[in-house]
Amino acid sequence: MLFGRYEYMKELLKKDFYFDLPPELIAQDPLEDRSSSRLLVLDRETGEIEHKIFTDIVEYLHEGDCLVLNNTKVIPARLMGTKAETGAAIEVLLLKRREDDVWETLVKPGKKAREGAVISFGDGLLTGKVIDVVDEGNRLIQFQYEGIFEEVLDRLGEMPLPPYITHKLADKNRYQTVYAKYEGSAAAPTAGLHFTKELLEKVQQKGVKLAYVTLHVGLGTFRPVKEENLLNHHMHSECYQVTQEAADTINSTKQAGGRVICVGTTSCRTIESVADADGKVVAGSGDTEIFIYPGYRFQVLDSLITNFHLPESTLIMLVSALAGRENVLNAYQAAVQERYRFFSFGDACFVK
Repeated sequence: MLFGRYEYMKELLKKDFYFDLPPELIAQDPLEDRSSSRLLVLDRETGEIEHKIFTDIVEYLHEGDCLVLNNTKVIPARLMGTKAETGAAIEVLLLKRREDDVWETLVKPGKKAREGAVISFGDGLLTGKVIDVVDEGNRLIQFQYEGIFEEVLDRLGEMPLPPYITHKLADKNRYQTVYAKYEGSAAAPTAGLHFTKELLEKVQQKGVKLAYVTLHVGLGTFRPVKEENLLNHHMHSECYQVTQEAADTINSTKQAGGRVICVGTTSCRTIESVADADGKVVAGSGDTEIFIYPGYRFQVLDSLITNFHLPESTLIMLVSALAGRENVLNAYQAAVQERYRFFSFGDACFVK
C-alpha cells in the first residue's frame, strides 16, 4: 500500500536531525491549564514563524477543515513488584496484551525474571508468572488476580512516563487526553494533551469537523534510532483502528476542498497507513510500521499539530517530511531561544 510514496534516496543521515537542547527546557510537569501552553506556528512553504498561545489555534482552523484526533487511552502500565522467592524488587511494564491474562512486558532487571519466576504486586493482590522470553528480551507474563484486571491495574499501576521525565505525576489524568476512550497505550498521544473540552467545542462551533481514530502508542516511540543511515532503521509496530465514520468524515473533507489537520504524529501515521493509491482513507484495523521521513509524499494530511520532539528521533523526521528539514531545525532553534518547553508535557507547534 505504501509503494511509490517515497522518493528514491541512497541514504539519509541521523545526524542531520540533531539539534542542541538545554536539559532545563525538558518539561517535567504539565501546566495547570492544558490549553495555556505556547504555540509556535510554522509556515511550511515560507518557513515563517509566529509565536502564539495554544488557544489561538482556533484562529488557524477554518470552516470545512477536519481535525483528526487519536482517542487511545493510556493504561497505568508500570507495575512495581517483588520476586516471590527472594523479595528482590522488579519493575514490569505492560507492552501488549497477547491473550486475556497474558501480556508481553518489559522487565527490569531482566536477569531476575527468567522463565518460571513468580512476581508479586501489591502484597499479592496481583501475581504474575514469566512463561516465556520473546523478541528483544521481552517477557510473556501470565497474571492471576481476583476481580477485574483493569480495576486491579488502576489501583496498583503507575503511568509509564517517558524516561526523560523524572518527576512523579500527581494526577494520572494529566497524561490522558480529554477525549481518551479505548485503553491500550503505553504512552500518550501528547499533542492532544493541550486540548480542553471547551476548546474542542470552540473548534466545532467554527465549523471544523472532528474525526477520531485509534492508534495504541507503544514504547518504541521512545527508542532511539541506532542506524546512522535512516533507510536501514526498522520502525516498531503499533495497532490501529479507523472506523467507517472517521474515514467518511476525512474523505468528505478532502472532496470538499477542506484541510485534514492531524493532532499528533500518531494520528498522522494512522491515516497515512490506511490511505489507498487515490489518497482515500479506508476503514479497518491492523498493525502499522510506517516510517515517515523526508522524501515521503503525504496522501491525506495537510497540516499537523504536534509537540517538540527529541533530536534524531523518528518524530522530528516525520515533521521534517512535512515542513522540510531546514524549516524544522530553524523553528526548533527559535523555540530554544524563546525558551519553549519541550517533549511530552511541553509546548506545541502547528505546521500549517
